[in-house]
Amino acid sequence: LQNSDSDCSVERNYELPDGQVITVGTERFRCTEAIFNPSLLGMSCGGLQDYVYDAVMGCDVDLRGYLLRNILLSGGNTMFSGMRERVREEVTCLFSTDVKVTAPVERKESSWIGGSMLASLCDFCLVLLKFV
Repeated sequence: LQNSDSDCSVERNYELPDGQVITVGTERFRCTEAIFNPSLLGMSCGGLQDYVYDAVMGCDVDLRGYLLRNILLSGGNTMFSGMRERVREEVTCLFSTDVKVTAPVERKESSWIGGSMLASLCDFCLVLLKFV
């Protein structure tokens, strides 16, 4: 991030749906950096890696290694370039162990796909009624 402040090679042109072309530079890195370091936005909460840490540490000690080898990224915010590598790097620093992060190609829509598959199950209505 610091090296990119003075480097114009990070600039990219994007064409918007209306045909207008905009140039984006370090903003591409600054918005994703806030995912890992919310204090950049004045927030006093932890970053993504801290939430992964808390979730894994809240599980049984026998499951932790399995969980760290099966981190799955999903959702639109995971589509940023280098996201898989950054998550792996940050989580590895916290645990000092082998971490595997998977970022499937369809991760942008995977939540919707999973919800659609769940809703199409014949027992879904029966399960849903138990929670309502």
